Amino acid sequence: MVQAYILVQTEVGQAAEVAERIRAIDGVEKANDVTGPYDVIVQAEADDIDALGTLVVARIQRLDGIARTLTCPIVNI
Repeated sequence: MVQAYILVQTEVGQAAEVAERIRAIDGVEKANDVTGPYDVIVQAEADDIDALGTLVVARIQRLDGIARTLTCPIVNI
């Protein structure tokens, strides 16, 4: 399993709505709207790094209201 934090910048005024839509996606554990340089922080899990990429590109980035994302895989040493 691969876990990651996905930092999301949204269009102005869209953070709460985007977070709600992201929460409904399979593989998303949490999605919270926050303040600061990013508008939504997502905690997600996938079978492997390829599946994580698919989750981000095919499911999350395609939602209306998202300007950009930054994916931060969690590394357990």
